[in-house]
Amino acid sequence: MGEGIPDLQPDWEGVEEIMRKALGRVFPAAVLLVKRNGRTQLHRAYGHLDPEAGEQPTRLDTRFDLASLTKLFTATAFLVLVDAGRVGLDQPVAEVLPEFRGPRPIRPFADPLRPGRKIAVVPLTDATVDAGRVTFRHLLTHTSGLPAWNPLYRLGSPQAVMQAALRSDFSYPTGTHVLYSDLGFILLGEAIVRITGRPLDVALRELVLEPLGLQATGFRRRGTASAPQNVAPTGYCPWRRRWLQGEVHDENAAALGGVAGHAGLFGTAADVAALGQLYLDGGKLGDARLLRGETASEAVREQAHFSGERRGWGWMLRPEEGASCGRFFSPRSYGHTGFTGTSLWVDPEAGLVVALLTNRVYYGRDPAAIKAFRPALHEAVYQVGAQHAAPLPRKV
Repeated sequence: MGEGIPDLQPDWEGVEEIMRKALGRVFPAAVLLVKRNGRTQLHRAYGHLDPEAGEQPTRLDTRFDLASLTKLFTATAFLVLVDAGRVGLDQPVAEVLPEFRGPRPIRPFADPLRPGRKIAVVPLTDATVDAGRVTFRHLLTHTSGLPAWNPLYRLGSPQAVMQAALRSDFSYPTGTHVLYSDLGFILLGEAIVRITGRPLDVALRELVLEPLGLQATGFRRRGTASAPQNVAPTGYCPWRRRWLQGEVHDENAAALGGVAGHAGLFGTAADVAALGQLYLDGGKLGDARLLRGETASEAVREQAHFSGERRGWGWMLRPEEGASCGRFFSPRSYGHTGFTGTSLWVDPEAGLVVALLTNRVYYGRDPAAIKAFRPALHEAVYQVGAQHAAPLPRKV
């Protein structure tokens, strides 16, 4: 099932073969959308939402748990507030979240993939970190010093989880490393709540989703009465002791009621690609101007770099090695991945936007299969574009 651009008629057989081979092995359902110079080249759905029975074929408008792609929407909402003069990038987080201040010890954090193990970023010392010196720029670039993850969901109520995030230990001195941190974006989401006076799901809808016309994307609060329609299942959750469909996979987001700055959004490939197109087109999508051009450009420019990892504001920039977008995307490329098997990559030099949504956690949490699949797919997509030397006119 899919759609394309009739006048291009590129050979997508290599891409199709990669997707077919991954079905039933890497994921049971997927939607792939490829845009070049603002035009859709490929938009296809694969697999079934009930793979055991071979029923409920995946559709182009099937919604997936976006997992950490949520961070891109959170960062965009925050940048809208920056452009409006309601908060500053170099403003201390403690000025908005007063609980986030004072000396904090440096300690290892829990390994999310290997229960019982700890990860130490720097050798442990008696030194402390002053949380009050962390700025919003640090949160956006993952250089705050906060740990990558901790099992906050075990604390129970959303209030207890948020307070634990606000009072978190640190993993390294602020500004000395790049460490991808869910906790940093939990705090960024809470900052949006305090600045706007709105619940996070309402704030993101008002600041980003509605202005861009992204009607298929949103949070699903815990306790939502309606049964999920056309939503890809994710996987079995040992903590909740049930299979999940239409309920956020990430435990910390679930403990926060299904609404958090780091995870919790459900959406379609079309809406995810639209966010990539927004940045590719300098902060506007069609006739809708969401961000100042300078803000959008700076967000996808290198703002932090450590040990080969490069970060913009919320965005991952193409790393020096092991890029999930493969070998061919340019060094100026930017994107993000999500634990459930989602990703968004943008190459401004090729005018390329690739949104891939899958539910790879249906087969378990081991990331080996999706890590091998992503670069192979993006390389195949890029090679299709390379077959067409004459560039299409850019939409402006």
